[in-house]
Parts: sequence; C-alpha cells; structure tokens
Amino acid sequence: MNEAKSHYRAGQGKAVLSLLVGASVWGLVWYPYRVLEQGGLGGLHAAMLTYSVAFCVSLVLFGTQLGRQWRQTRFSWWLLAVAISAGGCNLGYVLATLHGQVMRVLLLFYLSPLWTVLLSRLLLGERLNGAGFAVIGLSFSGAMVMLWHPDLGLPWPGSGAEWLGLAAGFLFALSNVLIRKTSELSIELKSTAVCLGVVLLGAMALPFVPAGGGVAGGGSLEWGLVVVVGVVLLVINLVVQFGLTHVAANQAIVIFLFELVVAAISSWLLAGESMGGKEWLGGAMIVGASLFSGKVSGAEEKTAL
Repeated sequence: MNEAKSHYRAGQGKAVLSLLVGASVWGLVWYPYRVLEQGGLGGLHAAMLTYSVAFCVSLVLFGTQLGRQWRQTRFSWWLLAVAISAGGCNLGYVLATLHGQVMRVLLLFYLSPLWTVLLSRLLLGERLNGAGFAVIGLSFSGAMVMLWHPDLGLPWPGSGAEWLGLAAGFLFALSNVLIRKTSELSIELKSTAVCLGVVLLGAMALPFVPAGGGVAGGGSLEWGLVVVVGVVLLVINLVVQFGLTHVAANQAIVIFLFELVVAAISSWLLAGESMGGKEWLGGAMIVGASLFSGKVSGAEEKTAL
C-alpha cells in the first residue's frame, strides 16, 4: 500500500511540474506573436504557421506510432472534440492576447474554473460540493466587476479581444475535461490533433481577416521565430497533456494560475501594461474562484488514495 502511494505521489509530482512549465510558457507566448505581427505576419496567419510547424514536427517524430493508434481506434468523436476545443482555445488565446490587454484578457480567460466545475460534473461525474458553488459565485462576481459598464448598466466585454478571451477560457475548460476523459488515447495523438485543429479552424476564419491582416512580409528572423515557436508549442502541448491526464480537471486550473503571475510580470516588463483598481478587484475574485475549484474534487482524490 505504501509503495502504491509513493508511486502515485511521484506521478502526481511530475504531472504538477509539467503543468507549471506549461503555465510559464503560456504566460510568455503572447510576446513572440507580437514580434511576428510587427514583422509583417498577422496574428491568424502566424498562429496557423506556428501550429503547422508543430503538426509537421509531430508527424516526423511520431508518425509510425500515430498511424498504429489511428488504425486501432479509427475515427473518434472524442478525439475530434479535443481537436476542436483545444485548437479553438489555443487560437483564441493567441489572437486575444495579441490584440487585447494581456492581463485583462487572461483574467477573463481564467473564468474557466466556472466552466470546468460545470463540465466536469456533466462529463466526468465529479460531484459539486460547497466549494463548487463558491467557484460559481466568485467567478460571476469577478466577471461582473471587471466587465461592468456604467453607461450600459450591465457587465459586457469591451472589445473583440475580451470576447475571444472569454470564449477561449470556456474551450480551455472543455478541452481539459475532454483530455482527461480520453485517457485511453495517447498524448502524442491528442497533441497532434490539437495542432491540426488550430490550423483547420484558422483556415475557416481566413475569409473574415480584414485587408492587411495577412502575410505582409517577414524576414529570416521572423520565419526562424515561427519555427522555434512551433517546436515549443508542440513540446508544451505534450507536457501539458501529460499533466492533464494525471491531475483532476479542477486541480489543474489552480496550478495553471501560475500563468497569471508570469503574464503579469512579462506584460509589465515587455509591453508596459498595468491594471486598474477594477481589474485588480475582479481579478482577485476570479483567482479566488480558481483556488476554490481545487477543492471541488478533493474528497474524491483522497478517497482514491
């Protein structure tokens, strides 16, 4: 029994570390995309190019393994759902942080505990306890404070980037739950599907890109950065999916909060962005909701031990 507990804790430690690494990278990844946009690569095209690189590298590294598992599983609606939800989340995240205030967008993105509580109850059967209700209340309250428009008399996102942040947060929560639900599928297969999902969704969005929002140039530095970011994205997708497979969906959200710390420091140092009192108050409520979300399935985890 002690040996089993020791093995379980070691696996949990690796999973937590992988999520912390992923959170750190995602708290910084907005900046290379701003560099690419300044170099002439529009956000949507840059996202498609970097994830195309990630997809191609994945095929080269895992092609044989992917082909073998694809023949065994054939078509999977759950894999398609992972590709669409995680692909949409990643694409929305890139575009939202590219065109909006990084911390404000990310705090709206981190309304995801609200969605995770509801989705994990629906898809994973995780019980909703008092902490779950606290998550719902704090999340809504934080969002209302941050999005409140006195002129309108109601909470409302102030830009397209904020709408994208909200949508990406919901898709993030959905993908976390789906990745845990599809634990029988390999991490490599799901990561490759996510990369392809970004490319395909980006292609569907291309007709809506305004004139001048595409590939207007870019030198060797920009194209080299595309390759580097693409490889990093593939590695991080693999690392994060390992963590999500071994950590409860609600607890993963809490660990991902480290992304806010990294993003706050990086957006201040690299972009000179800062938040006002309303953002700090609403953000504190949303962070509190995320902390409570870690307790939603805590009883089940202790029982499993």
